[in-house]
Amino acid sequence: MAAALITGAALLVPAMPAAAQSAEELREINALSARVDRLEGTRAVKKLQRAFAYYVDRGLWGEAADLFTDDGTVEIGIDGIYVGRDRIREYLRRLHGGQEGLIYGQLNEWVTLQPAVDIAGDGLSATARWRDHGMLGQYKQHAEWRDGIYENAYVKEDGVWKIRTLRLYVNFVAPYERGWARLQPGEGLQRSQTSLDFPPDRPASAALPAFPEVQIPPFQAPHPVTGRRVEAAR
Repeated sequence: MAAALITGAALLVPAMPAAAQSAEELREINALSARVDRLEGTRAVKKLQRAFAYYVDRGLWGEAADLFTDDGTVEIGIDGIYVGRDRIREYLRRLHGGQEGLIYGQLNEWVTLQPAVDIAGDGLSATARWRDHGMLGQYKQHAEWRDGIYENAYVKEDGVWKIRTLRLYVNFVAPYERGWARLQPGEGLQRSQTSLDFPPDRPASAALPAFPEVQIPPFQAPHPVTGRRVEAAR
């Protein structure tokens, strides 16, 4: 689609000398160019987020951290906020066993679904909401499910899209056996031992209640039809 739009815009340009082009034609070319930027930005943001998940899946902490801006941040559940690539890399490494790559028998699947990407009007920043399903565990020791929502922000720097903020609102982490149905109030969302041993740069943002309470992470993007801000029911 992007290629077709670019071709269409290009065909408009040589139709007449530049001096004779009407304001309407120039507006159409600009609108097509902006649409191409949004389409390309949406594709780049999806690729960026999926790369993060695949890198973390297999313990490629450095590659995952390199997807962020210099001042990029990560906030997972109520662990607090880690700032900058070096801190993000070390936090992810410690959170998943403390070594390069995964431990033998470690399951660490970050299944990222339902992308809802919103590109800013200038084409230089974006937000995106994703569904996270985690399959976690250690061979013959334990197995867990994780459920949560990402609300992330991205920027385009020198023509390259990067993650500025990654925040995962964890709804619960529940044992595979008997699953989330057996959780007691407050049990499914705990601060990790990693964040206690390796304190964050900033404290956690306001925490949302975890399952079985109803959790609605705030929406950054407006409603796609009404254009209004999406608010949780009161």
